[in-house]
Amino acid sequence: MRCNKATISGALLIGLCIFAVLLCGCTGNTGETTSTESTNVNPIKAAQEESGVLTITGSTTVLPVAAQAAELYMDNHPGVDVQVTGGGSGVGVQSAGEGTAMIGMASRDLKKEETEKYPELQEHQIAIDGIAIITHKTNPISSLTLDQVKAIYNGNVTNWKDVGGSDAEIIVIGRDSASGTREFFHEKIMNKEDFAQTQLEKNSNGAVRQSVEQTPAAIGYVGLGYIDENIHAVPILVDGKAIVPSIESVEDGSYPVARPLNLLTNGEPEGIISEFIGFISSPEGQKIVTEEGFVPITR
Repeated sequence: MRCNKATISGALLIGLCIFAVLLCGCTGNTGETTSTESTNVNPIKAAQEESGVLTITGSTTVLPVAAQAAELYMDNHPGVDVQVTGGGSGVGVQSAGEGTAMIGMASRDLKKEETEKYPELQEHQIAIDGIAIITHKTNPISSLTLDQVKAIYNGNVTNWKDVGGSDAEIIVIGRDSASGTREFFHEKIMNKEDFAQTQLEKNSNGAVRQSVEQTPAAIGYVGLGYIDENIHAVPILVDGKAIVPSIESVEDGSYPVARPLNLLTNGEPEGIISEFIGFISSPEGQKIVTEEGFVPITR
């Protein structure tokens, strides 16, 4: 039996078409790129928002404000689960910058190297905070100058009697390297000089306060929101006047050690991220800021 050329050509064409269909089916390639190839949306962030989860991490100073705001926000948005964790401002910057958290928390401004590494990061200020120098309540130092605080923390002053206190060796307590409070303290008070090697480093404001509360000869530093009756907040001497750390003294500018509290997002916030930041910036959210002992950005 002889086959003509048209018959052979037709058979080959049909065979090639069947092979192409089978090949596409095996590879799953329909000619369209996958979502991760066609968009820059972070898959972790997208999955969390799709499931109604809002993840927030970073500064332990900002933590109590975010945690309280999260509770109220979830009451009004039953379908959203807001998860707030600490770790320090450095963790907040990295987590927001790399997309492992939807919002980062920082108790300082972004550093130059951070903006260079994460150029899409945006800061959203939610409050102002003062850093209070604290001592044990049985060691109520009447006041200290910022130079005296620096001398204690760099190790040049080691006994309380040298700054008007009793004859006792000063136990210096500070924060760990991930802390935004430490970063601000290092720049504002220490002028970037080294801390004393004897400094005991703690990983949160709460841990510093607890250590000072339990150690009669200790000194530490915490955000305004961590001042309570169990420790002594040391007034800072400014032009001969002792200024007590408080919302009022930070707000009127008389207290000399204040810094911004920020939420961080990777790019312009949208969806539940934008809604949550808007909630903290609202009168209801700013009421939480005040209740936690910080200075609101709006009244």
